[in-house]
Amino acid sequence: MSATRKENRHGRPSNRRELRRVLLASYVGSAVEYYDFLLYVTASSLVFGKLFFGDLSPTAGTIASLATLAVGYVSRPLGALVFGHFGDRLGRKSMLITTLVMMGVSTTLIGLLPTSDQVGALAPVLLIVLRVVQGVSVGGEWGGASLMAFEHAPPHRRGFATSLSAAGGPTGTALAAGALGLFSLMPEDQFFSWGWRIPFLLSAALVGIGLWTRLKVSESPLFLQQKLEREESGAPQAAPLWEVLRRPRPLVLAFFGLLATFTFYSLVSSFGLTYARDHGLGLSAILGIQVLGGLACVAGYVVSGAASDRFGRRTVITFGAVAGCLFTYPFMLLIGSGEAPKTMLAFLVMFGVVVGPLFGPTGAFLSEQFDTGSRYTGASLGYQAASTIGGGFAPLILVSLLTAQDGGHGLILLFAIGVGVLSVVALAAMRPRTGPAARQSAGVPIPSADEGGSQQPEKA
Repeated sequence: MSATRKENRHGRPSNRRELRRVLLASYVGSAVEYYDFLLYVTASSLVFGKLFFGDLSPTAGTIASLATLAVGYVSRPLGALVFGHFGDRLGRKSMLITTLVMMGVSTTLIGLLPTSDQVGALAPVLLIVLRVVQGVSVGGEWGGASLMAFEHAPPHRRGFATSLSAAGGPTGTALAAGALGLFSLMPEDQFFSWGWRIPFLLSAALVGIGLWTRLKVSESPLFLQQKLEREESGAPQAAPLWEVLRRPRPLVLAFFGLLATFTFYSLVSSFGLTYARDHGLGLSAILGIQVLGGLACVAGYVVSGAASDRFGRRTVITFGAVAGCLFTYPFMLLIGSGEAPKTMLAFLVMFGVVVGPLFGPTGAFLSEQFDTGSRYTGASLGYQAASTIGGGFAPLILVSLLTAQDGGHGLILLFAIGVGVLSVVALAAMRPRTGPAARQSAGVPIPSADEGGSQQPEKA
């Protein structure tokens, strides 16, 4: 029993130094992962259509490039299933290291790919294969990074802790846009010839930094506790996926509840970038705006995550969905103006006021819906399934709606409001898990009756 107590003490929430180390590793590792993944998003909107689909018309090339973007999102649930299963069985830390290496290798190889002018149809095929690897990697990354922060943090700080992990996403976005923006200042022929490759090749160095931070952290204390209890009981353990599917309500509602999160992000990022450039903004200006928007998004994530510890996760996420419904039309008008100040204002508002509250509390909110033994699988699968539809297909849907209305905004507005309302309804239907078993799996002490404690449901 002494060994058990020592193992639990090693990573318990009260160890502030270890918690800081875990939060830094989650943030830095996620920033590197999403730098790689979102560098592709930016490049697919601005570069890949010309390099890998040059035999198509400009519009068709953009659509084809965005379709390869969707492939990465489609493969994310596969990563959630694979890494979720092994993360629930073997541990969170080893999965985070594996996903980071996979992402770094695939991104570096994208920077070495020949274009369609050099090898013809083989170029887009290789691009799609590497994008699938990226999707599988990031599908496993989110759950592990979020859970490491969630399961090391004390219960009253879990919204803030997981928001720091999530903030790696927009940090990666800002880094990716900044890297592409810097090299886009080159003469256009040199940028499209070789300059665009450098940001992808830089991934190798960034992955080294991410690995250094992640190798220094301890395993999740809640996972270690759950693993020990499972070994001591000797009872057969059902597959984590089965544990999730036999009570599917949280998974289904998480999927619909997060559709607005990814749809509004797609509206702002991949679709918004293309739309702004088509209406007169230069490449460097767009990328500079995206860098500042990413920084606003980081602030929005952290403030919203901390607010969710005080006001509840569902309240903050619902605020973001409603704000997205209200701001979609002004956003379209501003980014279509062709003026950099108006476009910057549009991105800052959407990133900070809409995307921030939608993403900031999500890690803690989803983690609280599942037991420790199936949490990696359940939270990852719900998150990545929503990302496949909202993140992967929303840009294609938005482009199609814009084309169908000859550049009008009406159909896009109806689509955004419809998705926003659907998510709000699903969020309202999600119930916080209550009772002693739920509190114990979340690492919340259960006071005894003679201590005067009462078993109040944990906020969701």
